[in-house]
Amino acid sequence: MTEHAKKRPEYRNINIFHDVRTYRLPLAGWVSILHRASGMLMFLLLPLVIWMFDTSVSSEISFGRFAAAFTAGLGFVPGWLIKLVTLALIWAYLHHLIAGLRHLWMDIDHSAVNKDTGRRSAVFTLVLSIGLTLVLGAKLFGLY
Repeated sequence: MTEHAKKRPEYRNINIFHDVRTYRLPLAGWVSILHRASGMLMFLLLPLVIWMFDTSVSSEISFGRFAAAFTAGLGFVPGWLIKLVTLALIWAYLHHLIAGLRHLWMDIDHSAVNKDTGRRSAVFTLVLSIGLTLVLGAKLFGLY
C-alpha cells in the first residue's frame, strides 16, 4: 500500500450523553421525524376521528351533541381541550400529507435528492403545514 492511498473513514460509537445534545439535526431530518410522529398521532387519535365522524353524521341530535362538545365540553373534558386536540389532529393530517407528497416527489425525481433541494423542500413542508394549520386553527377557535 502506498503512502498516497486514500485513508478509509473511521467510524466510532455515539456517546449518548454528549453527542445527542450537541448534534444539530438538519431540517430534513426534523421533517422526517415529524412525519413519523404525525402518523403515530393520527393512529392514536383514530378512535376520536371515528367518534367525531359518527356523531356528526348520525342525526341532527347527535350533530348538536358534536357541536356542543367544542363549546361546552364533553363530560369532564373542557371544550378548549377538545379544540386543542382537534387542532393537533389537523396539524398531524396536514403535515403527514405534505411530507408524504414530498417523499413521493423525491422517489419519483431522483435528481431532487440532494442536500440543497432536501432543505428547501423541508422548509416548504414545514411552512405550508404550519401555515394551513394556523388558518384552520383560527377557524376552529372562531377567529373568523
